[in-house]
Amino acid sequence: MAVYKEVATYASPRGAVRRADRWLLTGALVVNDTLTVLISFAVAYAVRFWSDLPIFREGWVNPEFYAMVVLAMTPVYLGLFAAYGLYHPVNLLGGTAEYARMFNAVTNGVLLVIIVSFLVPEFVVARGFLLLSWGLLVVFGITGRFMVRRFVYAQRQAGRFINRTLIVGANPEGIAIVEQLRSAKTNGMQIVGFIDDYLPIGSEPIPGVPVLSSSTSFAFQIQQHDIDTVIVANTAMMREQLLSLYSTLDTFQDVEVRLASGLFELLTTSVRVREEGFVPLLVLNKTRITGIHLIAKTVLDYALAAMALTALIPFFLVVAYLIKRDSPGPIIYRRRVVGQGRREFDAFKLRTMHIDGDRLLTPEQKRELEEHGKLKDDPRVTRIGAFLRKYSLDELPQLVNVLRGEMSLIGPRMITRQELEKFGKWQHNLSTVKPGLTGLWQVSGRSDLSYEERVRLDMHYIRNHTIWLDLQILFQTIPAMLTGRGAY
Repeated sequence: MAVYKEVATYASPRGAVRRADRWLLTGALVVNDTLTVLISFAVAYAVRFWSDLPIFREGWVNPEFYAMVVLAMTPVYLGLFAAYGLYHPVNLLGGTAEYARMFNAVTNGVLLVIIVSFLVPEFVVARGFLLLSWGLLVVFGITGRFMVRRFVYAQRQAGRFINRTLIVGANPEGIAIVEQLRSAKTNGMQIVGFIDDYLPIGSEPIPGVPVLSSSTSFAFQIQQHDIDTVIVANTAMMREQLLSLYSTLDTFQDVEVRLASGLFELLTTSVRVREEGFVPLLVLNKTRITGIHLIAKTVLDYALAAMALTALIPFFLVVAYLIKRDSPGPIIYRRRVVGQGRREFDAFKLRTMHIDGDRLLTPEQKRELEEHGKLKDDPRVTRIGAFLRKYSLDELPQLVNVLRGEMSLIGPRMITRQELEKFGKWQHNLSTVKPGLTGLWQVSGRSDLSYEERVRLDMHYIRNHTIWLDLQILFQTIPAMLTGRGAY
């Protein structure tokens, strides 16, 4: 890329709009948090001193004292929220990370009250009131933040809280970044176009996202399109070019600059920045799903798998009899697949094929099987096997794999080590999560999908995982199984 020329200091016309939106959001959060603190303390006081619950013994009640505590603690809590970055744009609308900051701020507020009560003997606050107010502040605080997120998401549909974004570099990294940002509908990023020195101006590396210009008119494009955010795919540039780029961007006061890592294919997992000898280094997590989402996913896996296996015992007995009667061979088929961390394990399935079924394949069918991994009219499938496959009932023994910690109820499609090669540069992403009994591929067409579409769906799941996405897929799986669409 060419060297960028500096321009006179420029303030984007949208800069004022963006600042107004931020002030609106911050103001809404301050009002929301103020009401949260006041309501939480009021409810805690009412439950502690006005209810007849037996767990609360009679205690010293001084309404004026507690009113003073509430009035004093309200600005203290707002200060703690600010100290924990709960009004900083970087930390807002961040889901569980934002909720964790809220939890920590509320907890430290309660600890502050406890410390004051130790240092000042006259300052006595009922423990029940303190515990109730802490719990209510956590619940109401997180709920309030959740509602604000919903409000912002709705406003983005109307064109508010939108960041007009320019991507520097239409190389594979830049294209992958745009695909990911466009798939996440609620992030508020409106991709205006690319800046690139190697593709023709007007061409569209991604449909709807054109190359606006080469690097020589980079500054002009920021002004022309009222850009809010510039994302630099740094693998498209040399070090000197990056330094020149940042020098130019310094003149755009209202434009936020974000630098891609250059490791998009690897950074499926979250990262931490750690300093070694004052050198900031990125530390990659080994697994994609962490924190509260991991806890919720684990509880969901073990609870539902245990209940389902218990309820399905009569079904397994009947199907075992039918499989043995239909054709000779074992009831359970073990498929060697690759799991999290590329560890291999045996995935259990009900046998749906003749044990010597390969002799029934024609040369054309063998070629199709090698190319696509599936046959629409597979002569190896038994009569009962065809029924089991149509409704994905042959997969149910994998509930045992879930209980063994090798699989999850929801996740990417399980694959063999040979199939792993078809994921190319995305292999690392696949190894960061457990394969699933069901997933986006199951509810999106199953075997009717091409291999490229299956890979795309798996990558979408891995990159966008939340426990809410798991629940959505789980509810969509039942109608997908009942219709039998795309299963063979």
